[in-house]
Amino acid sequence: MKITVDQDRCCGAGQCVLTVPEVFDQRDEDGVVVLLDPEPAPELHAAVREAAAVCPAAAITVAEETPA
Repeated sequence: MKITVDQDRCCGAGQCVLTVPEVFDQRDEDGVVVLLDPEPAPELHAAVREAAAVCPAAAITVAEETPA
């Protein structure tokens, strides 16, 4: 799994941080998302998918790795 965020789309709602604080944070000055871990551990994948799904600005993109 590879995660990218579009900081220009982020509205600062913070749902990602509440869902997976190990992977997402927010800038203090404006609340915009900060990606802490672009390739999180497998045990966090379900939570990351949920964070992407609940993002009101659709600022989180999750790319699933395909088996070789």
